[in-house]
Amino acid sequence: MKIKLLKSDIQLENDRVLLIPFDNKRNEELKDIIFDKEIWKFMGMKVNNEQGLKNYIAKTIKDKNNRLCYPFLVIDKETNKVAGCTRFGNVHTANKKCEIGWTWYGTEFQGTGINKACKYELLKFGFETIGFKRIQFSADRENLRSQKAIENLGAKKEGVFRNNYVAPSGESRTDVYYSIIKEEWQAIETEHFSDFIVY
Repeated sequence: MKIKLLKSDIQLENDRVLLIPFDNKRNEELKDIIFDKEIWKFMGMKVNNEQGLKNYIAKTIKDKNNRLCYPFLVIDKETNKVAGCTRFGNVHTANKKCEIGWTWYGTEFQGTGINKACKYELLKFGFETIGFKRIQFSADRENLRSQKAIENLGAKKEGVFRNNYVAPSGESRTDVYYSIIKEEWQAIETEHFSDFIVY
């Protein structure tokens, strides 16, 4: 598995989106979309002011430098605006698996097809270049929109993790987990991502 790739600058792209490393000066453009309380409803944190944004940027870069994750800025190629963020996280080298998540988009970019275009590039890179055998996703049990989006990727629902994280309110929250494994990827790519395949 070519896990060392996650230590280098990764840029992924198709006709719809461009994914660039989070530690880029364009992360300052997040201020245009990040202060929406609906974004943070199921994220386990809140960003509601300039200091919160600075803290979010600093922690994300710190986590990347500590190799806890590989975060991306998502650029909408139709407008050249920063649309949101996503990342590879919970990377386990020995078991060749990771989680794609911590994803959020500004309101104007939700429901535009950006998420599917973004996830395609991450899945393709994860399975075909890095060599992951399993890529998982999770969503809060009450976040039906995210669950539907994950299911639309072709991921299989595996189970419910009770009290899986603590919300800013102090309440324990429950997550639903999904996965795609290497053996399924080729069929899923053909069935769910045919619009993005370059022949």
